[in-house]
Amino acid sequence: MVVSLPEHYVNPAEKDRIMGELRSQRAPAWNLTRRQLCDLELILNGAFHPLTGFLGPDDYRSVVENGRLADGTLWPIPIMLDIPETLAEKLAPGALLELRESEGIPVAALRVETLERPDRAEEARGVFGTDDRTHPGVSYLLESTHPVYVSGQLSGLTPPPHYDFRPLRLTPNELRARFEALGWRRVIAFQTRNPLHRAHVELTFRAASELEANLLLHPSVGLTRPGDVDAYTRVRCYEKVLAYYPATTTLLALLPLAMRMGGPREVLLHMIIRRNFGASHFIVGRDHAGPGRDRKGEPFYPPYAAREAARAAATEIGIEVVAFDEMVYAPRRGQYVEAAVLAPGEESLTLSGTELRRRLALGLEIPEWFSYPEVIAELRRSHPPLARRGFAIFLTGFSGAGKSTIAHVLTEHLLELGTRPVTLLDGDHVRRMLSSELGFSREHRDLHIQRLGFVAAEIAKSGGAAICAPIAPYAKTRRAVRDMVESAGAGFIEVYVSTPLKTCEARDRKGLYARARAGLIPDFTGVSDPYEVPENPDLDLDTTGMTPEEAAQRIMLKLEHLGYLGPRDPL
Repeated sequence: MVVSLPEHYVNPAEKDRIMGELRSQRAPAWNLTRRQLCDLELILNGAFHPLTGFLGPDDYRSVVENGRLADGTLWPIPIMLDIPETLAEKLAPGALLELRESEGIPVAALRVETLERPDRAEEARGVFGTDDRTHPGVSYLLESTHPVYVSGQLSGLTPPPHYDFRPLRLTPNELRARFEALGWRRVIAFQTRNPLHRAHVELTFRAASELEANLLLHPSVGLTRPGDVDAYTRVRCYEKVLAYYPATTTLLALLPLAMRMGGPREVLLHMIIRRNFGASHFIVGRDHAGPGRDRKGEPFYPPYAAREAARAAATEIGIEVVAFDEMVYAPRRGQYVEAAVLAPGEESLTLSGTELRRRLALGLEIPEWFSYPEVIAELRRSHPPLARRGFAIFLTGFSGAGKSTIAHVLTEHLLELGTRPVTLLDGDHVRRMLSSELGFSREHRDLHIQRLGFVAAEIAKSGGAAICAPIAPYAKTRRAVRDMVESAGAGFIEVYVSTPLKTCEARDRKGLYARARAGLIPDFTGVSDPYEVPENPDLDLDTTGMTPEEAAQRIMLKLEHLGYLGPRDPL
């Protein structure tokens, strides 16, 4: 008999009562971020069992320090509801907070109990073992998380809506019921955030066969690592690959998990989730949920750290670990094998994710032994060669550095070339159209750049070229724009126009620097507000002794070098 997990949605009468209280009190509302919405959904449907809400202070500190809730229950990663100070000022213990999804639909209500301002750098070191912002989990925590954590009694009002791949979006209780109806008793789950290729299919099929278990393909389709293949493309790839598994022994379901790329801690969260979905076994490979390399080029975690953590916790969590080493293609045998079983000197072939992306970007052949024709076709459809993709050129530097003139010259060159639509996003005209109500405070300048980045990402996503030339003095905001553009599958080229401040002041035809030094313009970049120099721009141009035409030509050559101006079919 199937055992159901507790879900945390209120009944219709209670929902009406809560909605009435929210309206009568004119309760504050918060539009959840994508990560928060993923976390909320998994709390409410039982996937994060035994959690019943976002963590309070005691549980939070215990999880950061020990990887356990305050009562000793294993829980590896804090699940927090972070809000800005402006919202926190409107809240107090006992107040109601309405939680909405992106379209404004109320999905939950929170009865506030605590408001905390954590040390997020300490949290990063405790959870991820580092505060290096090269780590995607650390970067998100320190740069995108709001400063106040709010907790309290959580009441689910309605499941967050999904309109894509609905038959594949099964809750823990729905999936448990499906297993029961199919007669599945031993279920081996496989976590992935990437498309499946031949090595993955061989690994999962072999694992299920050896254990005489059914297979659950359970990919994460919430937030993954920046630069990953988008979820829609990945799911289409998974559906194609299903044809290569036995139809009655394999099932595909989607998991709206926001990954933290937390290696040894994250693998434990994945195991808890799959236990809650009804799996009896879980595959853990090399570098599970690994975040890549740090600033020095070293891996953040040893390659088998996650596997060791999984094995140590398997009994307590209640799920068995299935360990597999890296699978490689052995040409002499004509099949995939674990790297450890190769004979001394035996040839083997692999294709890294970096190499796959390079071949897609340049339109090069992808070998048949690596993947399936249907998968490659899907990847090529959503990731055409660079010469057919859109991009954003983002020029940043002091006022008077030469950004606007370079941007205009570059725009003319690209229009002359005629290979893609070109949009110039620069100057007072763009500010009037996008941000006419904003001033020039740090907060407002940040918001203007984010809006500019959103427009640039939409242009680039549609195959166009967006030329942006703001001052954009803050590194965090520039990274946010890069993420927006690259998440849209487009290219982002940061050009630091590094003309010295002294030269910029000498060129100042509008007298802005003089007025700023006289105190007439507050928060002026380079005078009363800092400029954070880009650490690794794609191109550095000092226009002190360089004409705008020379600078624009340098950018054109960079575009050609990167592949964006290569051979291209006519429009």
